[in-house]
Amino acid sequence: MSEATLTETFDARSIALEDFDVSSAKLMQADEHWGFFARLRDEAPVHYCKDSMFGPYWSITRFADIMEIEKNWQDFSSDLGITLGDRPEDFSTPNFIGMDPPKHDQQRHTVQGVVAPMNLKKMESLIRQRASNILDSLPVGEAFNWVDLVSIELTTQMLATIFDFPFEDRYKLTYWSDMATSGELAGGPTPEVERRAALMECLEYFTDLREKRGNEPPKIDLLSMLAHGKDTQNMPPMEFLGNLILLIVGGNDTTRNSISGGVLALNENPGEYDKLRADHSLIPNMVSEIIRWQTPLAFMRRTVTRDLEFRGQQMRKGDKVAMWYVSGNRDERVIPEPNRFWIDRPNARHHLSFGFGLHRCMGNRLAEMQLRVLWEEIMQRFRFVEVVGEAERVQSSFVRGFSSLPVKLHAR
Repeated sequence: MSEATLTETFDARSIALEDFDVSSAKLMQADEHWGFFARLRDEAPVHYCKDSMFGPYWSITRFADIMEIEKNWQDFSSDLGITLGDRPEDFSTPNFIGMDPPKHDQQRHTVQGVVAPMNLKKMESLIRQRASNILDSLPVGEAFNWVDLVSIELTTQMLATIFDFPFEDRYKLTYWSDMATSGELAGGPTPEVERRAALMECLEYFTDLREKRGNEPPKIDLLSMLAHGKDTQNMPPMEFLGNLILLIVGGNDTTRNSISGGVLALNENPGEYDKLRADHSLIPNMVSEIIRWQTPLAFMRRTVTRDLEFRGQQMRKGDKVAMWYVSGNRDERVIPEPNRFWIDRPNARHHLSFGFGLHRCMGNRLAEMQLRVLWEEIMQRFRFVEVVGEAERVQSSFVRGFSSLPVKLHAR
C-alpha cells in the first residue's frame, strides 16, 4: 500500500489485504486507521506486511493474541527494540523496556520505587496543587491550545519532580521527549541529525546531574536511583541515554496525550459529558476509559527468536512483530461495544494501553492519578471545556498524540 494510494483513499475496503501497511504515520495522523484495523481483526488477525518504510513486519491486532505474545518473551523478544525502525548501529540507545530478563528486571527494579504506593500517596497533594495553579491561570471565554497550556504543562512539571530536575529548565524535558519520538526513522518529520543532536544534549545535561546526584545521599527520585543503583550506576553512556528517554517519554507523552484525548472524547460524546457533570464520582472509571480510548502508544514491537507457528502463520527467526494496542483496545471479541466512549463502562481497566506482563507500564498508577486529579479540579471550576477547532495530531504511527487542541472554557 503506497503512501500515495493510502492518502488518496483511506478506504480499507478498496485496498487488498496483502497491500495493507498500518505502520504509515500519515494514516495514524489522519485518524483514519480504524477501518484498516477492524478489517485485519476480522480477516487477517496475524497479518504479514511485506513492504514498509521499516521493512517487512507482522501485525497482531486481536486482544487475546497480543496478550499471548506479551507473556512469551522467550519466543518474542524485546532485545532488538520496541519500535519497528531498527536501532542504528552507530547510535543505539538500549533501555530496559527494550530488554529481556534478567537485565530488564534488574534495571526496572532499580527505579520502580519512585512510583511505589507510598510515594504516590505523597505526590497526590503536589499534583493537585499544580493542577489547580495551572487551571486557575487559564483564560476563561477565550480560545487557547489545551495541549500547550494544560497537557504539556502538568506532565512536564510532574516529570521534573520525579527526576528532581531543575524546575526552571523543565521544558527541556518536553523538547527531548518530542525529539526522541518524532525522528524520520520512526516515520516522523524530524531529520535524524537533529534528533541525535537533541539527544546528545540530553545525555550531556543528565550526565552532569547524575554525577552530582551520585555524590549526594540517595533520594527518592529517578536520577538518584539510577546514580546509586548497583545495576545502573555504571551504565555505558548510550544505555543511560536510552533509559532516560524511556522514562521521559513514558512519564510525559503518554499522560499528556490522554489528557488531551479525554477532552476531545467528551466533546465528541456530549451525553457522556452530561453524565460526568451529574456525577463526579465517575471520574476514576472515566480515566480508565480515556486511556483505553486514546491508547497513547499505538503498538510495541517484538522480534521472533526462532522459527515458529503462531495462529496458523509461519514466522521466521528475526521477523518483526507489532502488537497493535490501538487495535486490541477496540476488539469486540473482548471489549463490549469497543467503539463507544462510555465513562461508566464496566471493567474499564481491562485494556492494553499499559501493556501486559513483565513490560507493563511502570508508571500506570501515576498516570491514572494525574488524570483523576486533573479532572476532579476541572469539574470544580468549569461547566464545559469546549473544543472550538480541529484537533491536530502528531505525525507518528507509534505515539498517538496531539500538537494542538483549541478549546474555550465555560465557568461553572
